[in-house]
Amino acid sequence: MRLILASASPRRLELLARIGITPDAVVAPHVDETPHAGELPRVYAARIAAAKAAAVVEPGALVLAADTVVAAGRRILPKAEDEATARAALALLSGRRHRVYSAVTLIDAAGIAHHRLSQTIVTFKRLSAEEIQAYVASGEWRGKAGGYAIQGRAEALVRQLSGSHSGVVGLPLFETRALLRAAGLSPLG
Repeated sequence: MRLILASASPRRLELLARIGITPDAVVAPHVDETPHAGELPRVYAARIAAAKAAAVVEPGALVLAADTVVAAGRRILPKAEDEATARAALALLSGRRHRVYSAVTLIDAAGIAHHRLSQTIVTFKRLSAEEIQAYVASGEWRGKAGGYAIQGRAEALVRQLSGSHSGVVGLPLFETRALLRAAGLSPLG
């Protein structure tokens, strides 16, 4: 069965490889990722994952898509595209707990969408101005939700994590594996 990964993220491709899955195609979906007014982070993540999958649907193929959102309370933190945004996000998350929602949508060969959502609670240590500056100088934050990449240097800033590490990276493997198995694929047996 043909599997299409609807993602431009190299991290999602790497995560799929960890469970023995290599998609037949990788297609970057083009969807408007603007949050709706008052939209809750978990609802937003699920909506965007579903929209990404629907944007590249192919009859008879499986389409897998995901979206990861970093949230401070009800506030959705943007993907950091500049140093000021990354610095502001890190200052906001410093010494606090926040949630990371990672939604996964799989459209099966019959065109039916199946959804899963992972929620992870991440607690950052209190960050000094020097630590924030050093992390920003690394450039690792570019394009990352909440201004950090837990799979890199930012992992040393995390005091506690409760939930899915792979979900924070961008694809919760437990949920993804369950969806793929239900669709007839056999990730890791």
